[in-house]
Formats: sequence, C-alpha cells, structure tokens
Amino acid sequence: MTTWLITGASRGIGREITEQALARGDRVAATLRRPEQLDDLAEKFGDRLWRARLDVTDSAQIEDVMARAFAENERIDVVVSNAGLGVFGAGEDLTDEQVERMIATNLTGSIQLVRRAVPHLRAQGGGVFVQMSSMGGHITFPGFAIYHATKWGVEGYFEALAAEIEPFGIKTMLVEPGMVRTSFYDTAARVPLSEPYRGGPADAALPPVEDMVASQSGVAHATIEAALSDNPPLRLLLNSDAYEAVTSTVRGRLASLESRREAAYAADAEYPAPRSA
Repeated sequence: MTTWLITGASRGIGREITEQALARGDRVAATLRRPEQLDDLAEKFGDRLWRARLDVTDSAQIEDVMARAFAENERIDVVVSNAGLGVFGAGEDLTDEQVERMIATNLTGSIQLVRRAVPHLRAQGGGVFVQMSSMGGHITFPGFAIYHATKWGVEGYFEALAAEIEPFGIKTMLVEPGMVRTSFYDTAARVPLSEPYRGGPADAALPPVEDMVASQSGVAHATIEAALSDNPPLRLLLNSDAYEAVTSTVRGRLASLESRREAAYAADAEYPAPRSA
C-alpha cells in the first residue's frame, strides 16, 4: 500500500488524485483549508484517509502538519504539492495584496512545503515529491503575468532542488498540465482591465472550461502512474495542448538564442573603459 500526502485536496486535480489513490487501495494524508470538505471520502474509505487543516502560506502550520502526518502515518511514499491560487488580469491592475497572496500560495508555499518535507523523506530513506506546475512554467499568455511568475519560479527552484536531494533517494517530479477542465478557472479571481488595456493583448478571453482539452481524471491518473514508476521524470508535460505549445515555444526560443550566438561570444572580450572628457 502506498501512502500519499496531498495538499489542496479539496477540489480539482488534488481532489481527483486523492480519490483515485484511495480507490486503488492506498492511504492518503489529505490537507486542505476545510477538512470537512472530504467528509464523503472519510465515510467511504474510513481510516485510509487522514485529514488535517493546512494553509500553505503559514510556514509554522506547514511544519506542524508535516511532522504530524509523517509521525501518524509511519511512512509517506509520495508528497503531492498541489495547493494553488489563480488571479488573472493585467499585471499593473492587480492589487498589491493579490500579487503577494498569489506568490505566497503558489511559490513561497510550495518552497516552504518541500523544505519541511525533505528532512522527513530523508529520515525514512527516500520518497517522491510531486510539485504541480503548469505549461505556464514554460510559456506565457497576456493577463497571466503573476501566475506565470510563480510557475516559472517553481520550475527553477525544483530543477535545482532535484539535484540537491537525489543523493538522499528523493525523486522530484514537476507536473505540467495544459488547460484542464477543473474548477480552478471558475474559482480564480478576474481583475477587470483598466482602460489602457481594454482591447489589447491582455483582453483575450479564456476558452470556456468545457472546451478545454484535458480532463482532471486523465491528469491525475498520469501523475499517479509516473510517481509510482521506477524512474519518475523530472518534468511530466501532460495534455496535447501543453505538448504542442511548449515544444513549439522552446524551439522558437532556442532558434532566437542561436541567432545571437556571435553577439554572445563577442561579449567575452575585454573592452577599455571610456576615457573621460
């Protein structure tokens, strides 16, 4: 039996991974702001579901919950960092509080969670840490600037971290879905565009959720299968829209960099300081 710890288990992909893991016969330590939202699963699966209240923006609470989860579940094989927040609008239009809250939830919260999970995973001899990211960690859309800032930050942090903690037997996996049919888009705040941005690139509308390519059940299944594989990938790019958009963008970025090769090498030269008049 595999034991999972999943943050943000109340809805969306986090809830789907929780349900699928329990249906497999596994044990889940689920954390969320309102544990009563999983009462139906507790009734169905009994003591295979462990619950705790957790706000990932509270580092002291993360430390306490992680300690209790590892102690009361004896061993946790896979930690899934899924808690996230969306606020969409032109970067200038968001309030300071919205910017700070999204960074605190999506980026700082993810960092603080893994920092407190690693000692427990190391002590038990290893495990897998799954960080939910997005194709938005590689590409960008106008109107999503702060969201992209958090996901690009997550990508950089976890790529470096993966090399640091691999000697302890801890594997790290970044899950990068495309646009998934989840409640994330329904609950995300949308900041009305100020006049200068109306009719511009940031004014593009999201497609209706029902028109999005990927299902959350498919993403959850693929995540579970990869996390339990013999060699989890550092990056798990999921859904056809993500694959096409990311690979196309990366090829274009590489071509742009290669076109500036001569200028890059020329900057190696030493130049004398300009003479004063």
